Amino acid sequence: MGKNRASVRALGVGISVVLLVAGAAACSSDDKKDTAKAQGATGAPAAAPTSKGPEAFAATGYRGLQPGMAKDAGLATGALEAAPVSLLDGCTDFVYKGGPAPDQARMAAEAAAEARYKDLSAKADAARGKTPAPAGTLPPNASAKDAAAAAAGSAAAAQDSAAAAKAIADSTQALVDVMVARETKEKAYLSTGRVSFAAGGLRELVAPAEARTAEGLGAGSTLEALQQAYGAKGLQLAKSGKYVFPVEGQQGWQYEFTVDGGKVAGMAVVNRDLKCV
Repeated sequence: MGKNRASVRALGVGISVVLLVAGAAACSSDDKKDTAKAQGATGAPAAAPTSKGPEAFAATGYRGLQPGMAKDAGLATGALEAAPVSLLDGCTDFVYKGGPAPDQARMAAEAAAEARYKDLSAKADAARGKTPAPAGTLPPNASAKDAAAAAAGSAAAAQDSAAAAKAIADSTQALVDVMVARETKEKAYLSTGRVSFAAGGLRELVAPAEARTAEGLGAGSTLEALQQAYGAKGLQLAKSGKYVFPVEGQQGWQYEFTVDGGKVAGMAVVNRDLKCV
């Protein structure tokens, strides 16, 4: 009796092993069928899924925005907030989606500084045109009346000259105020990024802080790394205080890097030849 039970147990184990082997073979067969379907008619292996890295900040474009692109086309990409953040100098600036809302106080200050400069500049030009030529030397036989008239003329000329000098000085100070407004705007969007449109199209792409060039350069990179990456491409320190180098094949366009404390604080691609108005 014991021997019969042992035989039954052995038979059961044998059947289980056979079933497991058959199941494994079936799974293997299904896997091969799936692979064959993926390979297709050409018999080429199915491509493994890949993950695309973040978009590089480049002169050819960024987030669908391209140099020279019209303002309406730029807004149509959906990459920008709809409300402008600056109208200074006749250009229209926008921030990227999710960027800061327009600073109405700063925009009002920009408009006031620009209007004042235009007014004082016109007055200075008019004053320059009114300034008389220096009075000539009186002849030896001039009368006291002639001398008195010449003195009065000289006094009037001096007053006109003083008025012209003041108008020119006021105009110059107003220009300084506009330049300060430009710098304030640049600093406000140095980390968030912005896009500026002129009458002729997109003229400036300012990168957000997280952006990187194809070489991996961006906010926080060292000046040494910047020089190593772009020294051979003509990187140089410009009068503006920024490090710049030309964009190959794009006349008038250049990369600009703002460096503070030995590290990149911001970068942009810009064409200064494209005038706002």
